[in-house]
Amino acid sequence: MASQKSCCICFAAMLVTAGLTVGIYFAVEAFKDIKSTGFAEKKYGDALKVAMQFFDVQKSGKLANNKIKWRGDSGLKDGNDANIDLSQGMYDAGDAVKFGFPMAFTATVLSWSILERGSRMNANGMDLLKQAQDSLKWITDFLVNSYPSKNTLYVQVGNADKDHKCWQRPESITDKKPLSQVNKTSPGSDVAAETAAALAAASMVFKKSDSIYSAKLLKYAKELFAFADKYKGTYSTSVPQAQTYYNSTGYGDELLWASSWLYCATKEKNYLQYVTGQTATDYANWGNPSWFSWDNKLAGTQVLLSRVLFFGEEDDSDGQLQMYKQTAETVMCGLLPNSPTATDSRTESGLIWVSEWNALQHSVASAFLATLYGDYMETSDNKELKCEGKTFKPQDLRDFAKQQADYVLGDNPNSMSYVVGYGSKFPKYVHHRGASIPADAKTGCKDGFKWLESTQPNPNEATGALVGGPFLNDTYVDARNNSSQGEPTTYNSALLVGLLSSLATSSQSVDKSFP
Repeated sequence: MASQKSCCICFAAMLVTAGLTVGIYFAVEAFKDIKSTGFAEKKYGDALKVAMQFFDVQKSGKLANNKIKWRGDSGLKDGNDANIDLSQGMYDAGDAVKFGFPMAFTATVLSWSILERGSRMNANGMDLLKQAQDSLKWITDFLVNSYPSKNTLYVQVGNADKDHKCWQRPESITDKKPLSQVNKTSPGSDVAAETAAALAAASMVFKKSDSIYSAKLLKYAKELFAFADKYKGTYSTSVPQAQTYYNSTGYGDELLWASSWLYCATKEKNYLQYVTGQTATDYANWGNPSWFSWDNKLAGTQVLLSRVLFFGEEDDSDGQLQMYKQTAETVMCGLLPNSPTATDSRTESGLIWVSEWNALQHSVASAFLATLYGDYMETSDNKELKCEGKTFKPQDLRDFAKQQADYVLGDNPNSMSYVVGYGSKFPKYVHHRGASIPADAKTGCKDGFKWLESTQPNPNEATGALVGGPFLNDTYVDARNNSSQGEPTTYNSALLVGLLSSLATSSQSVDKSFP
């Protein structure tokens, strides 16, 4: 009996020990998962802090609280010939021209990011929301001033052809810059509608903090949308010089995009009717996925209007909003790598790749939309996405977005971060006039080209810049003359900020209503 009792005691002890071992194992594994997740979120938060700085790098005007040591005041007389102040705003890329079309898109995307992820920008001690709002206002102040009277919108400051024949810092330019406008006889529905979208979205960002400014933005947004809709035409036809740099392929997407944002800002039914009426029939292109970019807003419109359906804001008895949502699902299914309808537009390493010029725009834009759609699914408790019989979850969209973000931040065949200033290895020869010329150099239009041709790394760091990105074979040539791969843009940065602010915390929920 004693031996049996001893055996029982030993056996029980073995069970307890085994149980403790298993428990400890799972606890350790769980801790590893938590730790891994925490490190991943910190990575995205750290990258977000860096990416946000590029807006300061690109500012024009009087830099009262200049955070970039090598930048100075520039463009102070911009707009003087028309008796308006166009000194603010941001240069679009590595030059000294202010293009209204991509600048307005930058503001719309940045507003969307703040509206959906503003609280996340302040999570974990990041304190970035105010910085994002300040950058946004630097653009919206310019956009407001670019609209001096009804049916007149200034859409470009500077002669792009002349600017690209020079290599000099914006601070060194003393020549008068010509202004380009759209109006009733030279319409620009695309740029006017994009500006309307930007101001409508921004009006919600500032609604609580500055109600007077918010109301002004919304008033101008309504007027600009009416102008865009009444006098139809592409701005790059009215401003031929823009065709070389930001040629518009149409204005229907911007009209739908702007009306969607105006509905979100006002809840006025006429804007919702616009996106479900004849204009939608003409331009929505339902069922056909597209790539979200400064020129094509359809995918963004589809995701934004899906939000309306997800959160039950409106009755959709005629099924028109459902058509937007179904097309958004088609877009999402195309992005997911394991979907039966996954797009082939990828590098071997999995990066979404559509165009050799500025390749990262589409990958970051796609990931940005995927995080939004996934968050809408999660918040509305719609947990399944069907892709030709295969089911995916919101986490699958988030994992796709992380894959794209990780590639950008250095998990790629080059082991290089494509965000300047993030990581131990990033581009040093960015195609950017201000970054490539020493701040104390005295250069004119032509003699500055010695800095373009210099074999030395840029003397100034364009912190936060997201460069154009790799070729289809995942290679990258870090050379200052390689503008297709090495030139950063503000709209890329806006998309990147939106993406990183989503991934910087573990939260996958959004507020069901905008302010």
